[in-house]
Order: sequence, then structure tokens, then C-alpha cells
Amino acid sequence: MIFSQKIQDLALEAERALAPQFGHIEEVAFLNTQKVMDAFRTHRVSDSCFQSTSGYGYDDRGREVLEEVWADVMWAEAAVVRQTIISGTHALSIGLFGILRPGDVMYSVAGKPYDTLEEVIGLSGTPGNGSLRDFGVDYEQTDLNPDGSFNFAEIEDKLRTLGTRAKMVFVQRSKGYLNRKTLSVDEIGELVKFVKNISPETYVVVDNCYGEFVETKEPCAVGADLVIGSLIKNPGGGMAETGGYLAGTRRAVELVSYRMTSVGIGAEAGATLGQNKSMFKGLFYAPHTVAQALKTAHLAAYMFEKLGYVVEPRWNEERHDIIQSVIMGSAEGLCAFCRGIQAGSPVDAFVTPEPWAMPGYGDQVIMAAGTFVQGSSIELSADGPLRAPYTAFFQGGLTYESGRIGIMSAVASVLGE
Repeated sequence: MIFSQKIQDLALEAERALAPQFGHIEEVAFLNTQKVMDAFRTHRVSDSCFQSTSGYGYDDRGREVLEEVWADVMWAEAAVVRQTIISGTHALSIGLFGILRPGDVMYSVAGKPYDTLEEVIGLSGTPGNGSLRDFGVDYEQTDLNPDGSFNFAEIEDKLRTLGTRAKMVFVQRSKGYLNRKTLSVDEIGELVKFVKNISPETYVVVDNCYGEFVETKEPCAVGADLVIGSLIKNPGGGMAETGGYLAGTRRAVELVSYRMTSVGIGAEAGATLGQNKSMFKGLFYAPHTVAQALKTAHLAAYMFEKLGYVVEPRWNEERHDIIQSVIMGSAEGLCAFCRGIQAGSPVDAFVTPEPWAMPGYGDQVIMAAGTFVQGSSIELSADGPLRAPYTAFFQGGLTYESGRIGIMSAVASVLGE
């Protein structure tokens, strides 16, 4: 692709300004890689762990070692990591149905969860389809304060009012399709301590999607009972073909494993069908790949802010996930951004993305994803719902070099070049 001198100069200006941020990202990537490699050594990862099993998958050593490694890396007591989990929404559904029972309350304290959970919870969709609400689980919500902090006064009031019915406090770490800041691990730790002081038996569950390996610790390190995510986002490192994970306390993981398979079997079975190697390899690559995505996000923030757009986070702010939002202000601006990302992708660069009624979403959504793995958002991708203020949510980039090309392509498309 050939870019105008204006775009090339802006990219070079951005890189000069971003040198301190890039240095910090590389240091975090080193520390997280060290953590992953220590876990590999501790649990004696070997070629035998890459072998395939079929049928029931009993005594699958690779699966068992992978989950032991994953627990260490996530600062958890236990984990389930399976290629049979098809998405982050699927993993979250397993976690919600695994923990909650009729009469319980799911209490979301960071505003409305991601759009695809609305039908799972029962906030939308057809009654009788099998939502949590259909099974007698209620839902309560507290929004974040205007500055993005937790509303501790309201949280305390609701926890005391709900009493033992407050089975789960749910936290979405990332912004999803909301124009808010992402929560840091330390902020989540402050919340966990606050909740446990009031209601020790309440499970604190974190949707960790897009946040893995951005910091040097994960939410379980600060007391979260369960963290949940997708392998075609950060922790799969661009190598996992599919899959998801749930990690946390032994009891929480036991409960969700019964939902994942069946009561009495839990995590003891499950054929890996040749996927162990890609999941091990993806975890090994993940800290580095996340660093590439973060550099790309910083670059996008700088360039679009210089062009007059409102971005979150700003180019020089600390980050707690890989998502970069750019408020485009119009449907055409959002579509132009996504068309540029698609044109700057390694796969399907010739395709023109169009808005469509995607299952699980209340608004039409436009998605750009020229990815090797379908739907992989650790790869170069961008999307957004066609609703005001028409925000483009950008993430990913397997390499910074390809991410740089994608961002320059988006700039060119928005400028009409």
C-alpha cells in the first residue's frame, strides 16, 4: 500500500512521541514472558503434552498440564482451558450458569455487560429460550461513576439489601461497547476487598477479555474468585484456533466445570483432538503478541487524536486492555474507519465490510476483521454498533508492523485518500 506523505509523516511523528510508552510495553511483555516460561518449566511441558486424544479424553496429560500452567499464569488455584469453548460469550455463559442458582442475583457493578450477554442474562430476547431469568436468577446493576470509578456507596447499599441473594458480583474489565475507561487490576482488587468485607460468600467474577497480559498481574492475584476469557483474544497469542478459559478458586472452577461438561465429570474428561500444541504455543506467544497490539493501539490513539477525533484512552495514558476507541461522530465515519482496517489487513483485504444485524446484538454492527482465525480480535480488527456517537472500537495486530499499516490505511480511508 502507498500512503500520502502527510500520513507517513504523522506515523513517524507518533513513533517518536511514543518511545517511552513503547519501552514500558516491552518491559511488561518481558516480565509476563518470564512468568509464562517459569510455569512451563515448573509443570515440565514436553513434546508428549502435544499429543492428541479422542473420545472421552481420559488421562490427557497435555490437557492436564496446560490447565496447571494456565492456573499459575492467571494467579489462580485451578483452571479449565478447552478448545470446545467457542467464544468469550460461551465461556462467560458457562461461568454464570455454573455459579448462579434459582433465587440468586447476578449483580453487575461496572454498568451493563457486553451486548452478547443481554440474552444470556434475560435482559432481551425471547422468554423461554433458557436465559438466567428463565431459571429464576435475577439481575441488578450499578453504573460506574462519571469518572469511571466504582460507585462504592451504591454497591454497599445493594449488597446489604440483597443479603445472601447477592451470589455474584460481576465486573467487566474492558469497556465493551461502552464509552468508558477500562478497569485496572488494582481497581478490581479494591472492589474485591470492599465486597468481601460486606459479603464474604459472594463470588467476584471478572470478564477478563482483552485484558490478559496488559499488566503484570491478573485479577485472581487481587482476590477475584473467577476470571473468564477467550483464546482468540489476548491469551491465545494469535496461535490458538479456538477456545476459552475459566480460572479461579478450586471451588469456583469445579462448579463451572460441571456446567461445561456434566455434574460428576467436570474437568476430568474432554478430548483435545490435536489442539494442545496451538494452545500451548499461543500462551507462549501471548505476552509478545499483546505488546504488538498495545503499540498499535497507542499509534492509533496518537494519529486520530492529532486529526481531531476524541479517543479513549489518549495516546500517552496507561492502558489496561488492548482496546482503542475512536469516536467517529457519524455512521459514515465509523464505516470508513472499518473499511480502512479491512483494506489494511493480510486476509480478505479486498472485502468491503457492511453493517448487519449480527446475532446477539441490539443494533446493526459493522466489523472489519481480515484475520487468519475467524473472529480473532487479537488480530487486526475493528468494529462498532451503528448508534450515536458512532464509536469505532479497534484492537489487535499480530505484529506492530502490520498493525501500523492497518492504522495508516484507516487514516487514509477516513480522510478519503
